[in-house]
Amino acid sequence: MNKIDEKNIPLVEVFEDFLTEKNIQLHVLREDLIHPEISGNKWRKLKYNCIEAKEKGFTQLLTFGGAYSNHIAATAAAGREFGFNTIGIIRGEETLPLNNTLQIAAKNGMRFKYVSRQFYRTEKYRNTFLQELENEFGKYYLVPEGGSNAFAVKGCTEIINNITTDFDVITCANGTGGTIAGIIASLDSSKEVIGFPALKGGDFLKNDIQRLLNEYAIKFEKKNQHNNWSLNTDYHFGGYGKINNELIAFVNDFKQKHHIPLDLIYTGKMLFGIYHIAKTTDYFNGKRIVVVHTGGLQGNKGFVERLGIELK
Repeated sequence: MNKIDEKNIPLVEVFEDFLTEKNIQLHVLREDLIHPEISGNKWRKLKYNCIEAKEKGFTQLLTFGGAYSNHIAATAAAGREFGFNTIGIIRGEETLPLNNTLQIAAKNGMRFKYVSRQFYRTEKYRNTFLQELENEFGKYYLVPEGGSNAFAVKGCTEIINNITTDFDVITCANGTGGTIAGIIASLDSSKEVIGFPALKGGDFLKNDIQRLLNEYAIKFEKKNQHNNWSLNTDYHFGGYGKINNELIAFVNDFKQKHHIPLDLIYTGKMLFGIYHIAKTTDYFNGKRIVVVHTGGLQGNKGFVERLGIELK
């Protein structure tokens, strides 16, 4: 077993000439170093779900995701770490040999059930599928796709505990909204929170984030008055999982300069966006920025497998 270390997360300052010229301080919170397989926001979102499942007497976790889902791999690893059986409902057809993500999940004991993308959109899926899964697999604790629910938000409120410097702006990449909801809930209105959706048309996440904030506030009796956050939807590179040579070059250059690996789906796009905004506008001038590295680095191997790209 690998030790989960959520309390000694490095906060690394990044130096660039253009940042110095504009009096911008940029730090990266290395949440990716929490655990090799349950890294970053994956652990934050799963932590209190696992605790709740244990307290309620569940012995298995069931969740959903695509074949390259970081969440699927992390849930399998968390199950192994904490003694749960795990079941992954995978969107799409089975393809052998398994890709790197599903190999990791299988190695950690996850069983798979494949469901067509078309079925995901049907009324039967929405209304009766969860009961059918219980009939097939037995009683399970449901972790939603992407891991985002009130327990996930609670876990993500703890991200700021490792920030050891004052800051004006904190940023994170967005998939299902749980991570940014936790960060928003943990801060007062003097701090600005900016999310960078990895999906095209990511404005829809605003409603999801607000819903998660509401659910968290109700479940844990917290205040829910947050107007200090926004989403920047300009840096999705064509949509979820879409990349180009410019992004690949940026990720490679960033690692070479700063010795910090970025993933191509989430953190790479976010930091590309921050650099572009800082270089071409005065929005960040004079500000202290903390970038949350949410992990997900195993997803890079999928791009190397499928596209034959070279990552340093």
